[in-house]
Amino acid sequence: MASGHDGAGHAMSIGTGHSPALGANAHAHAGEHGHNPNLQHHFYSMEQQLEASTFGMWVFLVTEIMFFGGMFMVYILYRHLYPNAWMHGSNHLNVTLGALNTAVLICSSLTMVLAVRAAQISSRKGQIVNLILTIVFGSVFLIVKYFEYAEKFHLHLVPGPDFNSTGEIPAANDPLHQQLFFSIYFMLTGVHAAHMIVGIGIMLVILGMAIRNKFSANYYTPVEISGLYWHFVDVVWIFLFPLLYLLGAHLGASHGA
Repeated sequence: MASGHDGAGHAMSIGTGHSPALGANAHAHAGEHGHNPNLQHHFYSMEQQLEASTFGMWVFLVTEIMFFGGMFMVYILYRHLYPNAWMHGSNHLNVTLGALNTAVLICSSLTMVLAVRAAQISSRKGQIVNLILTIVFGSVFLIVKYFEYAEKFHLHLVPGPDFNSTGEIPAANDPLHQQLFFSIYFMLTGVHAAHMIVGIGIMLVILGMAIRNKFSANYYTPVEISGLYWHFVDVVWIFLFPLLYLLGAHLGASHGA
């Protein structure tokens, strides 16, 4: 009976084309290189998942570009209609604080890139350190913006019935149209600050995942697509800074003022 059982097992091995030893080795190999737990069921590979996720984020960012584009068009229209009011309004903005925030966001983009790279090389410490620095830089930006807004409230340069009640803007400088400038200033910088708050929230989630060692060279998609969002917010500010803060100096030079 024992020989018959062995013979049947041998026959089955011949029929399937695999010996029992080969079958065990193939099963172990499949376990080593099998399904990645981070691979969603509707993707064929991690590469395809990364590509689809990146494409999805770019589509979202295109909608964000259109959103900000509408506000930029409003800015361009009224700047063309009231160039002097735009020049004088810009001169009431704090260029030093604006430049500081620009430097802060450039540094945050660098640390975000380093965080993505750390995830790609499976450096848990690198991810944590650079994500924390990114969050710190983003928080510094918002703190600086708070003091900048506080100054505008103190000087009554916030659009509304109390605008310019302290006489900060002389009548000769067209305070009515400068109120329009500050309306657009608060609209653009306020929406941008809201995006920065969302970005910090995203980074906190990514940081928590990095602390739990969720990312490695085999899976870093959330870090990369979050980085794309963060860079977009930084790039928007790169446009806002010269358009709002440096406009006064530019037009003043061109008009000989």
